[in-house]
Amino acid sequence: MSLLPDSLRARTTLAVTMLSLVFLAVIGASLDFLALDRSEAAVYQEAQRAATNWIGSFQPGSTPPPVVKGRIDLLQLVDSHGRVVLASPAAAGRPAIGTVRPSPDNRILDTVSCPPHGRCLMLAAIRLAPLETREIWRGDPHFIYAGMVQPALLATHLLESLTAAGVLLTTGLIAWGNWWISGRSMRAVEGIRKTMAEITVSDLSMRVPQPPGRNEYALLACTANQTLARLEEAVKQQRRFASTTSHELRTPLTGLRTRLEEAVLYPTEVDPRQTIREALLVTERLETIVDDLLVLARLRAGDPTAQESVDLGALVRDEVAAQTGGPRIHIRAARDLVVQGNRIQLIRVVDNLLANARRHADGRIEVTAERAGEYAVVTVTDDGAGVAPADRERVFERFVRLDDGRRREPGGSGLGLAISRDIAHAHEGTLRIEDSPRGARFVLRVPLMDPVARPPTRQISLGIPAWRA
Repeated sequence: MSLLPDSLRARTTLAVTMLSLVFLAVIGASLDFLALDRSEAAVYQEAQRAATNWIGSFQPGSTPPPVVKGRIDLLQLVDSHGRVVLASPAAAGRPAIGTVRPSPDNRILDTVSCPPHGRCLMLAAIRLAPLETREIWRGDPHFIYAGMVQPALLATHLLESLTAAGVLLTTGLIAWGNWWISGRSMRAVEGIRKTMAEITVSDLSMRVPQPPGRNEYALLACTANQTLARLEEAVKQQRRFASTTSHELRTPLTGLRTRLEEAVLYPTEVDPRQTIREALLVTERLETIVDDLLVLARLRAGDPTAQESVDLGALVRDEVAAQTGGPRIHIRAARDLVVQGNRIQLIRVVDNLLANARRHADGRIEVTAERAGEYAVVTVTDDGAGVAPADRERVFERFVRLDDGRRREPGGSGLGLAISRDIAHAHEGTLRIEDSPRGARFVLRVPLMDPVARPPTRQISLGIPAWRA
């Protein structure tokens, strides 16, 4: 079980608080050490200066009392037996304030002396030079003690306590500020979360609130709204598809049921063989629609398919050569138009385009397969009535069939072009209708495997006469 809180806001605040506490504690301890060290050094430096000034006034046969200046008010001259010879007014009447006896090799020592009663003293203990000792005291060692009562800053833990209080107070302010700022920042995320929780499949029209600016929260909200818009459109298309599919399936099923009921109710008036033949035709149409719907569903779901290198020019030539009957087909196909894709799906696109052109052409179909930059481009052009600009996108919708198409092929499913465009998109290509002097011109573009320009290839032209079966 994790000891960390679940809230991102709380985790962030905790992490910032801990880092701030460590950082401020290190800074505070360093400043305390520096302040105490400098304060202590200043006291000892003043004490040594005061003692040196007093020693400078000594003369053979004359030892004047100390003159107090500044903070150093405790000065004593002590002999080798610990008796106080001279003292400043503040140190008069006291026993020797220091017991440390500096050696001849190290004549100056800094020390702290703590008497049984009272506050500790900070002292500089100085052993007088041998020359002065011989001339003034006949070789008897004497010592100078100069100092002052230990300042409160050094005697107590007041500085450390104040620093600790300052560190805790600053850390608390940082924690509160981070909590407040993160709460303000998370308000946008909370709004997005609440709105997303209210969105259901039955109502995708809601959008999350988008904060102003271009920060991460605004970009998150923008992305969420774009995703919701795409999801809403996909659900609408799915509903339209379900509605259209049910209508397209209901019509032949109703006709089939009617014919079968007539055969059962009026056995003497209905030819059973004719009924069976008609039922088979309707069943075949239903099977075609269902197969096309399955293909569409797999394409829309993005199911992976086997990929291979396909020479699109050779594929187009083979499919055109396999056509029998119908209008005459003229083909011009380049070689070595290699694309990466599924051969069966590409064959289906070409067959659908050829079947559509054969259905609408008056007497001639033009098919080309060429290179255009980084794409292999296949065009199928018929000399029929063509497609009006307003209908050039509608014909790629599912179950959409124009009046001319219904007249020429009443049993069609209206899914061929929709499947062809989905296959083109699955191959990262496009399929559209472009302008043509006469008839309809369908253009399929598929990325080539190698976009680098290759040497020009020989093109062939086939004139394939075909007669309507």
